[in-house]
Amino acid sequence: MANAASGMAVHDECKLKFLELKAKRTYRYIVFKIEEKSKQVIVEKLGDPANGYDEFAASLPADECRYAVYDFDFVTEENCQKSRIFFIAWSPDTSRVRSKMIYASSKDRFKRELDGIQIELQATDPTEMGLDVFKSRAN
Repeated sequence: MANAASGMAVHDECKLKFLELKAKRTYRYIVFKIEEKSKQVIVEKLGDPANGYDEFAASLPADECRYAVYDFDFVTEENCQKSRIFFIAWSPDTSRVRSKMIYASSKDRFKRELDGIQIELQATDPTEMGLDVFKSRAN
């Protein structure tokens, strides 16, 4: 278990599931949660490869912070199929201040544990991580 700078540990399953997403494309997305009692980041939800963006967006709670990784497939202007791995720091305005602080202070260390993140997004409401945002950032 890796120890984050904020004192937050990263459960090994987080790294293992991320490697499966990256190398084997076993999942479309992963939602991570900080378990405040045990002071560690854990996997909360795994999205099936058949799941799309809507299922991913619906998996993020409206009033709680989360980290997420999303494997975004797209087609370039040259008609090439590509994919980018996005890291999303989800911190809705309606979440608790303490929660926002814990997630913010642990983010960089946690992100470093996930080797292969290509693009980072920070979102406080769904419009900041809409499909249009993914498309514009992916190119």
